[in-house]
Amino acid sequence: MTALSDRKKRILAAVVADYIQTAEPVGSRTVARSYRIGLSSATIRNEMADLEEMGYLEQPHTSAGRIPSQKGYRYYVDHLMAASELGGDEEETISRYLGLEKMREIEQIIISAVRVLSSITNHTSMIMGPQFKKSTFRQMRILPLDEQRGLVVLITDSGFIKNKVIDLYQSLSSSELHQVVSYLNQKLFGLTIDQVTASLINELKRDLFRRLEILEQAFILLEESLKEEQQVRVFLGGTTNILNQPEFKDVEKIRRMLALFEQESLLFKILENNLGEEDVVVKIGRENPFEDIQECTLITAAYKINQKTLGTVGVIGPTRMDYSRVIGVLRCLVDNLNRTLNL
Repeated sequence: MTALSDRKKRILAAVVADYIQTAEPVGSRTVARSYRIGLSSATIRNEMADLEEMGYLEQPHTSAGRIPSQKGYRYYVDHLMAASELGGDEEETISRYLGLEKMREIEQIIISAVRVLSSITNHTSMIMGPQFKKSTFRQMRILPLDEQRGLVVLITDSGFIKNKVIDLYQSLSSSELHQVVSYLNQKLFGLTIDQVTASLINELKRDLFRRLEILEQAFILLEESLKEEQQVRVFLGGTTNILNQPEFKDVEKIRRMLALFEQESLLFKILENNLGEEDVVVKIGRENPFEDIQECTLITAAYKINQKTLGTVGVIGPTRMDYSRVIGVLRCLVDNLNRTLNL
């Protein structure tokens, strides 16, 4: 991007700040009167004209003031935006809301997170649920139910549990059962589910051929996990918030956004596209590769379980977004979410 003088930086920051608050084009008099730039309206008007020519501002109507362009927002986020400090009440709300979920399932924690995020930011929020195949194998257990049946339990680091009742075609002593399970745990520990390939399963079968009849159905559980289609889960909060913004008063825009929120698989792809990114990622307008959200800003951050990135949290809204505040809220939310999930 073209380097800006200090004067242009201050004027651009003022225009962005005012437009975020009012959703109205900003004139030179407003900048001079409200932002203590120390310049005359005429000088500010000339600088704003330069910023428009450089692509940082746009003039929606000939006689109106100017608004930030997507390029202007990007420069603001990267170079001008001051860090936002969350109020104590907001931090306490996030901490308390997620703290209530400590004893519940992961899905309940995720739902609580998306709700509190949309409530505080007043934007639509979405969270990708943790993906089973990206979870790490922790242990398998085979528990005898009676002389003829046993229960195979597959446990991952993110709390996923799969189980299957199997038939025991021959008796297996407790010590033999322990030896088999210990062997499997040793071989599989630390692998993600999609690393448990068919060839690895066949290798395990060969190593344990003497007990194959007993273990065949246990391996079926692993094979089913390998073949199982990844379930797409995206949780939404505040879906109507985006419709309250002036930018989305047009009926056609409303229709497109509502249609987007109904496409869980597309929302999953949008969030998955940012999975693994460090810290907070801001994608403005056409920076988003998905056409459906190129009139929006998407701000995302990854959450982790046991230091492994398993999902993405996102806030979507108009490009006229209070970037500093939303980023601050998102960081606080992810920090609390990580702590809650790793307890």
